[in-house]
Amino acid sequence: MHWNPRRGVGARIFTCLALLSGVPSAAGALPFISEAFYDAVGSDDGLGFVELYGPPGTDLAGLTIEGVNGSNGSVTHSIALSGLIPADGLFVVADDQGDGTTRVSDADLIWNFDFQNGPDSIVLRDGAGVLDALGYGNFAVGDVFAGEGSAAADAPAGASLARVFADIDTDDNGADFAVMAPTPGSADFAAPIPEPSTALLVGAGLAGLARGGRRR
Repeated sequence: MHWNPRRGVGARIFTCLALLSGVPSAAGALPFISEAFYDAVGSDDGLGFVELYGPPGTDLAGLTIEGVNGSNGSVTHSIALSGLIPADGLFVVADDQGDGTTRVSDADLIWNFDFQNGPDSIVLRDGAGVLDALGYGNFAVGDVFAGEGSAAADAPAGASLARVFADIDTDDNGADFAVMAPTPGSADFAAPIPEPSTALLVGAGLAGLARGGRRR
């Protein structure tokens, strides 16, 4: 297990107890949101990111990340995902600072977006519907909460919302997420990262053969 100093000891103990009592782990399940950073100190350009957790080799083509306005439910941003989740199980979607680059480390995909401060939601979708959703902030009567369970806190400037363990989803944002220092591409896990899928290994082998053929 990889421990990261961003995680609080009390939160780890709570989550471990929850695991022992039968709370489901998401290891091997469809991708979901593991961290979101939407409010930097000063300008947000090139600093915002959404981190996804999923089994290595998962193809993200056809999935989208949407920002949902808490005041009226409108979609503020829509990010079309592409690429494969790398071997560490974490895929970082980073904000474009306007020239095709980002200031986010370990970025796997760069896209122009700026998710709003709460109350708002970030939703991960596929063609069939919602895979995961994070709602954060204080939602008043009449506001639109598109998250799961209870809302997570609204992180202050310079902090992110991250799962206590990147691979644990209890379908309750308030329980799963905590305010932490941003760590794109790094997380704690309650279970070992699964091996890459057979399809990924076969694809890598075929790609190697193709490269070998071109060298002849």
